[in-house]
Amino acid sequence: MGGPALLVLRNFFAACAALLLIASCSLPRGAALQSEVLNESSAENPTFQVVAVTRANMPAIASWPQTGLGNEYGWPSTSTGANSNVINTGDKVDIVIWDGQENSLLTNASEKSTVLPKVEVGPDGSIFLPYVNEVYIRGLTPFAARSRVQEKLIQIAPSAQVQLSLTQGRVNSVELVGGVAQPGAYQMPSRNYKVLGLIADGGGISPTMRNPRVRLIRGSATYEISASKLLESGARNTLLRPGDTIVVEQGDQSFTALGASGREDLIYFPKDDLTAMEAISLMGGLSDNRANPKGVLVLREYNVKHLRSDGSAPRMQQVVFSFDLTSADGLFAAKKFQINPGDSVLATESPLSSTQTVFNLVGSVFGLTRQITTVAN
Repeated sequence: MGGPALLVLRNFFAACAALLLIASCSLPRGAALQSEVLNESSAENPTFQVVAVTRANMPAIASWPQTGLGNEYGWPSTSTGANSNVINTGDKVDIVIWDGQENSLLTNASEKSTVLPKVEVGPDGSIFLPYVNEVYIRGLTPFAARSRVQEKLIQIAPSAQVQLSLTQGRVNSVELVGGVAQPGAYQMPSRNYKVLGLIADGGGISPTMRNPRVRLIRGSATYEISASKLLESGARNTLLRPGDTIVVEQGDQSFTALGASGREDLIYFPKDDLTAMEAISLMGGLSDNRANPKGVLVLREYNVKHLRSDGSAPRMQQVVFSFDLTSADGLFAAKKFQINPGDSVLATESPLSSTQTVFNLVGSVFGLTRQITTVAN
């Protein structure tokens, strides 16, 4: 055997040694195997719960507490308020008093009327009138306040008539912040002013916002809802109260996409409700050459207060939901399963991809073998 043949033979043995070394080690991969992730679940004291999602158990899973929203108070339903406004501290009233009586204490003979402009409602809810002193009008409509002022004036001017108009102060306004064409403070035109009316007065929600959400801040409570759900039903068109703040902002709900998929990233919800099947689509689908369609996993963490042992809720804080997308049962289950904000969706690696890598290496060695045979001949 000549020198070239010996050189090729030496390369052959070196390749074999390298192959044995690789076979004895873990081959590099882009994602974990399903068995690696779920290995601990079969331990005596596992630290997480594994749930294989099927059509049969989907109704039970759907009743489990929702995670990731962080909205403690829900959203208040609508109601009906008064079509007129109500006087509050800081408001100002313009009062015109008409009195045709001669020698009236309130008017002069030439004009028969007197104007009291911009009389402010004090902290105690009252206004000051000459010869009458304090008149309490907070909480009254302008019509009711006019009647009360006229009633008080009867003592000194039995024929007096009163005209009263209201200019609202800051206390009788609501705030609209962000996400609309004209944010700012808006005076309440009546006590029947509702959230959709306020948003419309502000120019409507910007059409460029991703899955916009509406937040109502009322005292120490905060309520939140997606704009799409708010618009679905008039039952959610909440009646506003003085001092309310409405914030319109882009939704920040997201899930994490990992593993053998077309995209590994933090993915924002394009709409309020997102299924596992839609999440896989947003991930760019499963990699044809790498992914294990029997090993799509959703990792979720629940609050400790939600745990139960009767099956009506998760029994462990950390739960891994697994899907087999090679069966119709698994596909239909994935179409129903709701992804929650904060979930992680993992497309595990197929064990066949590692086997294929070894086969490719073996093929390379066989190529060297054929080359040796050719040289030797």
